[in-house]
Amino acid sequence: MESKLFCWILLSLLILSCFVSQTNEKMQGQTLVYLYKSRLKQNFGVDTSLFKVINHVNEANVHPQVGLKEEDRIERLPGQPLANFSQYGGYVTVHKSAGRALYYYFVEAHHSKNSLPLLLWLNGGPGCSSLAGALLELGPFRVHSDGKTLYTNKFSWNYAANVLFLESPAGVGFSYSNTTSDYDKSGDSRTAADNYVFLVNWLERFPEYKDRDFYISGESYAGHYVPQLAHTILYHNKKANKTIINLKGSIIGNAVINDETDEQGMVDYFGSHAIISDQDVYQIHKYCDFSPNATTQSRECEASYGALEDNIIDINVYNIYAPMCFSSDVTTRPKKASILEFDPCSTNYMYVYLNRPEVQEALHANVTKLTHDWELCGDTIQVWRDSPSTIIPLLKEFMSSGIRVWIFRLVAIHKCMRET
Repeated sequence: MESKLFCWILLSLLILSCFVSQTNEKMQGQTLVYLYKSRLKQNFGVDTSLFKVINHVNEANVHPQVGLKEEDRIERLPGQPLANFSQYGGYVTVHKSAGRALYYYFVEAHHSKNSLPLLLWLNGGPGCSSLAGALLELGPFRVHSDGKTLYTNKFSWNYAANVLFLESPAGVGFSYSNTTSDYDKSGDSRTAADNYVFLVNWLERFPEYKDRDFYISGESYAGHYVPQLAHTILYHNKKANKTIINLKGSIIGNAVINDETDEQGMVDYFGSHAIISDQDVYQIHKYCDFSPNATTQSRECEASYGALEDNIIDINVYNIYAPMCFSSDVTTRPKKASILEFDPCSTNYMYVYLNRPEVQEALHANVTKLTHDWELCGDTIQVWRDSPSTIIPLLKEFMSSGIRVWIFRLVAIHKCMRET
């Protein structure tokens, strides 16, 4: 079962690597902010206390879920082609008194749903929606250029697993809190705790998955989300002296894992692909301090990073050879679409689709009538309180515990495609 899941995911990644979804300007800007965040925060080194599990996660956070599964059932999405699998969408309360609730979208497997694993997908940011994973990457449907209709993704991961997409933390996508100060308390620890409470409650709502093999997957800043959620699961399993969640492995792609090497690697990548000059690469390596404890940078470093930013502003750093989207409009009629044809405006189609009232109603989303649109990467969260400079200690913990860890980079997969 495990080998089937991993082989199917590898196949879909081979396709995805050639047609990486277009990201919007905000998402690209966040990459740069994270790239040199050591200049922006004090004492950003490896603080192992940041890996401590928040102890308020306990049985008191588990709420009755009777009847909620059927209420969450999605009969059919607007403009959706025929499907042979069940899908669900709705909210799970993770903090009752604060009114904090996370939105999920769940698609069961095309076949063998009673035996295939349960897989959670998390997009990163911080602050970006996992519905991008559902409608741009590994979900069963993609959005046509009319912003109204969907077409089938034949490389969807729900051919190999039951896939759960979670918008996290509160303030991302359709997820919300009735206590607005919550949005200024976001960080790695709070996110891991809320994601764990979500899972425990979701498994009460879908009890048939309680003992199922469980995998956590994600991309980008989910390089923090995935390991810290896994760490929280292992902590509570050990504390309860039983298996609460049957965690088997984690999968993270193009992930933020270790600031020092991530930042240097991005600079070297830009330099080796002639996006920035050799001189700028030399200046950055000479004058910038990539160490976790760096709190300030020299003027020479600042100037070189400024030149870097100027050179990447008009390209998609996630797919440097791809065209950019120069139109924010959707078409009146859907263009002929194929999963193998890259469309740089796909995020615009998804934005229009997910903000249609009839779509939100079908998804059981936006039930509180948020004051803002659904966005791929919104502005609700402005503060991120804790983020260790590396999560490598957690990866070592998992491997020593027998938990499978798969880290992939799409660049490496491109090489794999050329050689096959």
